[in-house]
Amino acid sequence: MADDTIQAAGCVLWRRSPVDSALEICLVHRPKYDDWSHPKGKLKRGEEFLTGALREVEEETGYDAVPGAVLPTLRYAVGGRPKEVRYWAAEASDGRFAPNDEVDRVLWLSPTAARHRLTQPRDRDLVDALLDALRLA
Repeated sequence: MADDTIQAAGCVLWRRSPVDSALEICLVHRPKYDDWSHPKGKLKRGEEFLTGALREVEEETGYDAVPGAVLPTLRYAVGGRPKEVRYWAAEASDGRFAPNDEVDRVLWLSPTAARHRLTQPRDRDLVDALLDALRLA
């Protein structure tokens, strides 16, 4: 039996605020689903997870990212199929957001505000995982 798990990857994208150096987390708004989430997406055929995660961050946010700690993998069902999304902490470097077909808005929020804005409860645990990873770095 073939494994029909949807393979995806993403990042919890973060930066230091240009105003006060406080930690900010980037969330993306996808009009197709009218939700707020971390940048992520399905892998292309033969694509490595980390490569896919960084590609999705760039496509959805316009930012290049420097990958850091591995964060928890989320597993859930979509349309009756299992989905696995691997995540990394990633610091935003160069870039600028421009609305596109998948994402019409991004927000840079404090961890507390990001936790409240995220649509899916499962995504909130990734904020805590990022904070833990940055404390250990």
